[in-house]
Amino acid sequence: MSSGIHGVEGFFGSAVQLALLEQWASTPPPPIKCVFLHGLNPYGLAWLRRVDENNVDPNRNFLLDDERFEGAPERYAQLDPFLNPRRPSSLWEPFTLKALPLVVRYGMPALRQAIAGGQHSYPRGLFYGGAGPSQTQRLLTEHFPRWLQGSRSVVHLDFHTGLGRRGACKLLIDYSLNERQRRWLTDWFGADAFQTAESSGISYEARGGFGRWCVSRAQAPDYLFAYAEFGTYPPIQMLAGLRAENQAHHWGTPVSPEARRAKERLKELFCPADEDWRSKVLVHGLTLARRALQGLQGQDRR
Repeated sequence: MSSGIHGVEGFFGSAVQLALLEQWASTPPPPIKCVFLHGLNPYGLAWLRRVDENNVDPNRNFLLDDERFEGAPERYAQLDPFLNPRRPSSLWEPFTLKALPLVVRYGMPALRQAIAGGQHSYPRGLFYGGAGPSQTQRLLTEHFPRWLQGSRSVVHLDFHTGLGRRGACKLLIDYSLNERQRRWLTDWFGADAFQTAESSGISYEARGGFGRWCVSRAQAPDYLFAYAEFGTYPPIQMLAGLRAENQAHHWGTPVSPEARRAKERLKELFCPADEDWRSKVLVHGLTLARRALQGLQGQDRR
């Protein structure tokens, strides 16, 4: 179970991991090896950013061996002046008025793919995948073999927030599923619980995704990876918050009221203060972990 690869999203994933440890203090889990990767992007978590200290989105940085850290979607280049304005942020930014014509022109799915799919040409821009492997990737490359040594079957839940209907969860898959992986997802979590990149829905195809990299590096014969994505706010609000925080970080003053407001807004977008939301997603996150453990235990008995 991993959390915080997108910095500010780590509050929720950490809560699930802590709650599990508290439960297991009195009721031990099934005899399944559990690896907790907490705060994979510590800089982003500490400074309320989604990216690391180099403005790299770690979940766009896990390129495979035959991929190069270069390029950007053509449409991203067209959108860069809107996405990454080179001036301090303003409280009176008419973001929605500027964004709606783009949605009408391109459509939300195409716009989401162009913006969020990952780019390597704009180092201060949104969804920047970096110019080379990040510190997070290098550390995981070093330790992954030791953590997985001797494993026959692995289920990896990577917790995220921000995408989808508020309070709802989808398990997002960014690689080709084999028959066994698809059966596990269906039997353990439900046929409607997961979504692949090629299907229509809330997801998009991200270059340099963590899941694809984990599956490619796995030593275990069976490795099932899923982004456990929990919805918070609508897409337009999420993009506005990401844009404002990035703009304030690069072109404003860190201690300014605008910068503090942008970071607190980003925290709210990815971890709403609403207690109903927090209670609901925590229960759902614990349920996912329980079903994964039960599924693996049943698999181990065969």
